[in-house]
Amino acid sequence: MKIELRPMTAFENEDVYRMFQEIPAEEDGFKNPAHGMSREEFAAFCQEEVDHSLGKNLAEGYVPGTYYLLFVNEQPVGLIKLRHFLNEHLRKFGGHIGYGIRPSCRGNKWGNLILAELLKFAKAKGIDKALLTIRDYNVRSRKVCEHNGGVLEKIEHGKDFGECYYWIDLADA
Repeated sequence: MKIELRPMTAFENEDVYRMFQEIPAEEDGFKNPAHGMSREEFAAFCQEEVDHSLGKNLAEGYVPGTYYLLFVNEQPVGLIKLRHFLNEHLRKFGGHIGYGIRPSCRGNKWGNLILAELLKFAKAKGIDKALLTIRDYNVRSRKVCEHNGGVLEKIEHGKDFGECYYWIDLADA
């Protein structure tokens, strides 16, 4: 089995486009801004995201972030975003990392793998501790985080759900 996690490029193919269309626009706090885009809009989105990963053309209040794509046997199965550092908003909502596995590929432990592989990129970017915020009811994602060394710091309860704050120490990884 061939496994690859690589940064998104400005020119992604039809298979990647279809994966972005399969992953919901919003699910359990993870947002997929490319869901519902036309192929032409998706091409522009890819270029914008490459620019954002380089710190170019960021909207006010945004930080550089890179989308990485997980391929299994050359087929895209998931995406994960690494924010290069945190601002005040990301300390409360989103953290360093957010990911989604395409629904047709779930149940195969790809969440464990995509997070484990991304943590290597996070460490290479100088992140010593990675923050993930996960809704309290999202047991699968909480288990993925804990499987990868996530330690629950706190749960902040809101009106509809609690937000779990997990830290993964990368200093010794």
